[in-house]
Amino acid sequence: MRTGSGLGSGVVLRDNVVVTNQHVVKNQRQVTLVYADGTQSGGRVLATDEVTDLAVLRTERGNLPVPEYRTQLPRQGERALAIGSPLGFQNSVTAGIISGLHREIPGSAGQTQSLVDLIQTDASISPGNSGGALLDAQGRVIGINEAYIPPSAGAVSLGFAIPSATVLDVADELLKDGTATHAYLGVSLGRITPAIRDQLGLQTQQGALVLGVDDGGPATEAGLRRGDVIVRFDDQQIANVEDVLSALRRAEPGQQHQLTFVRNGQRQQTNVTIGSREG
Repeated sequence: MRTGSGLGSGVVLRDNVVVTNQHVVKNQRQVTLVYADGTQSGGRVLATDEVTDLAVLRTERGNLPVPEYRTQLPRQGERALAIGSPLGFQNSVTAGIISGLHREIPGSAGQTQSLVDLIQTDASISPGNSGGALLDAQGRVIGINEAYIPPSAGAVSLGFAIPSATVLDVADELLKDGTATHAYLGVSLGRITPAIRDQLGLQTQQGALVLGVDDGGPATEAGLRRGDVIVRFDDQQIANVEDVLSALRRAEPGQQHQLTFVRNGQRQQTNVTIGSREG
């Protein structure tokens, strides 16, 4: 997939629709799609969703073969294949295993909310793989390649993909009305560093620090305040901001959830009704 000077990959979703990452197409509305048989056609970006980093495109070429999508999460240790065009090498395949589930890239919350609740694999993922398929041993799509941690960060074979269940749900919404709806808590969150802990006199070592609450939002209605530290979401322990975002990805607007937070050194609980927002 060529987008101006950029390069990425995509996966057939319907016989004339392709799904890829939003960061591959960015603000482009027209792209060039290059197929495995060497032919190419134009493609039009129909809709994008920044929260999950997904985009859907309509191709000028129809009757494309549609792969099977596996919505059940894979298990750790299963074989995995990553397909794409890393560094421009078209139709490349790398092999590995599923290394982990429900992963988030440390520190990703300040960059984008898309880098949470991901499949981790050691199948090599490089620039140009983004938007390509992560397959299981039967050739079923189990995820859309999203990101990797580069060797310059000391990483070896740390790649991540968006689970197929998320891809299909969001893509269906985008194709239906051009937008995707996501759970909304109405807070801005920050990391707890030693300096912040000392400055604010926090009594907890882990959690997500509430930096602010939206007026009239779900968090405000639930009584959360600036300076609170969220430490549990229902039965899930919250160690950082990414944990909150991961929990929200699995929540549905209108559902009620129990939040445990620390205020002035005291643990408190409140119920919050999740709101909705468009990505």
